[in-house]
Amino acid sequence: MSTSDINFVRQQFPALTNGFAFFDNAGGSQVPVQVANKISHYLLHSNVQLGASYRISKQSEAMVATASGLWAQAINAADPAEIVMGSSSTALLQNLARSLAHYFKPGDEVIVTNCDHEANIGPWLGLEEAGIVIKTWKINPDSFQLELEELGKLMTSKTRLVAFTHVSNILGSINPVEEITRFIHERGALVCVDGVAFAPHRQVDVKKWDVDFYVFSFYKVFGPHYALLYGRHALLSQLPGINHYFIAREDVPYKLQPGNVNFELTVGSTGIIDYLDTVFAQHFEVSTWDLFSRLKQVFDLFTEHEEQLTRRFLEFLTSKKNIRLIGSVEFSREVRVPTFSFVVENIKSSVIPPQVDGYDIGIRWGDFYARRLINDLGLSDVDGVVRVSMVHYNTVEEVDRLIRVLDRIL
Repeated sequence: MSTSDINFVRQQFPALTNGFAFFDNAGGSQVPVQVANKISHYLLHSNVQLGASYRISKQSEAMVATASGLWAQAINAADPAEIVMGSSSTALLQNLARSLAHYFKPGDEVIVTNCDHEANIGPWLGLEEAGIVIKTWKINPDSFQLELEELGKLMTSKTRLVAFTHVSNILGSINPVEEITRFIHERGALVCVDGVAFAPHRQVDVKKWDVDFYVFSFYKVFGPHYALLYGRHALLSQLPGINHYFIAREDVPYKLQPGNVNFELTVGSTGIIDYLDTVFAQHFEVSTWDLFSRLKQVFDLFTEHEEQLTRRFLEFLTSKKNIRLIGSVEFSREVRVPTFSFVVENIKSSVIPPQVDGYDIGIRWGDFYARRLINDLGLSDVDGVVRVSMVHYNTVEEVDRLIRVLDRIL
């Protein structure tokens, strides 16, 4: 991405004009003007309850329905009814598990990993109360990889679902979702994929991967604090509802959205798509492509830029003998996203970010709700890891600025 391109991108984000370098993006990204405008416009002009006969209510209902349709196109879902909205990925997965608790039978098995965010572990562990057997698929602590051979040892004829992450929010490594899903489906089980740490960096394609459930958070993909769960329609239609008793079982996705969606955030989430389309128009002359194809081109641009940032920062981390990178040392776009976790010899992780704060650079330390992984890797005693997480609007200059600071204090 050229200098003029990155400048155009950054102009869409008012928060990036104050000189602060945001490297805590895996915790929450900045928001472009398109998102803020969508939320503001809805609240100021269309903020009514849906389902009434009057004109403004019908307009508002159409806007909310349009959001589901756009997101279905954006992630290559077959039907807008496969888009379930909710307050967070954690809440959506809790709701899904709550429904599946009545779908599975005692003795059925669910497999979770030890490298997921707790959002994709805790809800499934809660099914033990319903007699569901929970097993854990652990990463290889040397390679930091999830290995299919180990998964195969855990799966039986009673395995009903495997929950795993697309990208670890600690390791930054990309798991081969399509390959893993095929392996699981061949053995008769469903998959539930946490895509929260993947979606800000790559295009989501639920059709290509053939996943059953896929979740990500808009607020980590340049949008409002809200989230999306994709579910295969044939499955969603079978699940027991968790909404009011009079909401029909066939009413997908409403039966899985107790209290309905948040109207302004649902509509506001489409500002993400508006932003991505703005970037597309700046870089490409083609205007006839469908939405999914346009977004693919934009994410390919982002990926190329992020790979440059990844290479630069990894070269620094691997050059420091007192730094231990927790994850792959490969910079390839096929292997990882620009989320980096590390520990420093003889220094607790909690000590480092406060020393960076004064330089108007935001990084973070902790377990990032992947506490089971931090515990299993023996990193709890050093207060977890230091995490630096980048996205496409970060610049090489910002990375170099961070490197100079870290080099000085470490």
